[in-house]
Amino acid sequence: MIKNMVPVTKLIATFAFSFWALVMHTTIPLIILVAAELLILAVCGNLQRNSKAVGSLAVFAVFLGFVQLLGGGSVESAYVTGLRMMAMTVVFIILLTTTRLQDLTAAMVTQIKIPYEYAFMFTAALRFVPDFIAESKAVQEAQACRGLSVKGNVFKRMINYMSVIQPLMLKSLSRSETMALSLELRGFGSQQRHSFMSNVQPNAMDYGLIGGMILISAVVIYLRIHGIV
Repeated sequence: MIKNMVPVTKLIATFAFSFWALVMHTTIPLIILVAAELLILAVCGNLQRNSKAVGSLAVFAVFLGFVQLLGGGSVESAYVTGLRMMAMTVVFIILLTTTRLQDLTAAMVTQIKIPYEYAFMFTAALRFVPDFIAESKAVQEAQACRGLSVKGNVFKRMINYMSVIQPLMLKSLSRSETMALSLELRGFGSQQRHSFMSNVQPNAMDYGLIGGMILISAVVIYLRIHGIV
């Protein structure tokens, strides 16, 4: 069912889950929210494929909770900080793994009325993320073959990691220049109206889901005002 939803419904769902995570300030509701997102990711068949990304987010969530503790926060606030970050990021993984970027661009232009140039820049940035991660891994492996060691204390690792960042930045700049040249040769920005092959019109199921999310948002706000969540 998730994959049959139109992109604008998925965008609204993404912002709705993020809003719920921001409103909730207790541990149990946030755990339920994160578990629901992981269940949705599993139902879509993308949990195993993105297990490393989810694991990295979990490690970063623990780090944020630890920072909260060092800053004088309570254990409860540390849990809330980590779980809130997980809830607000896992939902974006669901969006990106179940939606084609072309459909997302079409929905942003035709449904949300965002100018095509801004919608294209947003989806192009998302398109760069997996390429950037793959290039980062390739550069690290190449530097490791040349004898680069990332062992030692934190400062030594930071200095050694500059050998990875420098070629990675140069490759990213080169890719950006190539993309800009390709867009210019194709006359990007010269057309005022754009047509799309994808049908991104919401149907009855989408309107029902949007109404349900609005209702859930109202309930969450009510429970938050009364200190339940």
